[in-house]
Amino acid sequence: MRGLIVDYVGVLDGTDEEQRRWRALFAEAKRNGVGTAILSNDPGGPAAEPIREWEYRGVVDAVLLSGEIGAEKPETAAFQAAADALDLPLDDCVLVDDSILNVRAAVEAGLVGVFYQQFDRSVVEITNIFDIKGEF
Repeated sequence: MRGLIVDYVGVLDGTDEEQRRWRALFAEAKRNGVGTAILSNDPGGPAAEPIREWEYRGVVDAVLLSGEIGAEKPETAAFQAAADALDLPLDDCVLVDDSILNVRAAVEAGLVGVFYQQFDRSVVEITNIFDIKGEF
């Protein structure tokens, strides 16, 4: 696996401490050669600046907003847009999302799915999938 695609609302928009831990995880993933992206069903526009900041600050490689790419999860086209932004095939990507419908659709499209409920649970799966070492 070489691509980590993460939802925003319900996953990355948590407490300051959770966001710090996600930033550390993304940094280590990138050091290991993993492409990183946020895929959100956000409509875009000025209200989406907090999401775009993750890319502007170099935390992730790409931010894809459904309102701007013309497809939303659970559509395969949304997952494809994220994989394309990372220049990877779908089957080389992992989707982390708090919607089981989105996770299931991602798996059906060929991605590995991680159902997000809390950081401490998901980080175990993510670090194992990508062979990432460290405390997050």
